[in-house]
Amino acid sequence: MLDTGIRGEKTVEVTPENTAEALGSGTLPVFATPAMIALIEATASESVAPFLEEGSSTVGTHLDVAHSAATPVGMSATCVTELVEVDRRRLVFKVTVSDACGEIGSGTHERFVVDNAKFMSKAQSKLQ
Repeated sequence: MLDTGIRGEKTVEVTPENTAEALGSGTLPVFATPAMIALIEATASESVAPFLEEGSSTVGTHLDVAHSAATPVGMSATCVTELVEVDRRRLVFKVTVSDACGEIGSGTHERFVVDNAKFMSKAQSKLQ
């Protein structure tokens, strides 16, 4: 059962592959905002996955996040999520991302619980 208070934590190393320079979101070799967003989504998704019914998952629908400090290659970035609101299928997470020197990002992330088969059927119908 999904209830507020579920927490997740995930750490990634900053490598040349997840920098702003490599991902095209900037020109410098620091942890990219798109990489931080992916870390946030993965952390939130994985945190609630064990509580979902079989055949269900979550999809990201909204982010309101500030990326407030740079993290160079060689350091790690850690995301902590906390489920703070459950409104039927809508889930809202408080998110914080930090490196060894402190907070580098924070905000909120929203996900929806979906039935995998129905969701994919609707997505595939766009091809017809």
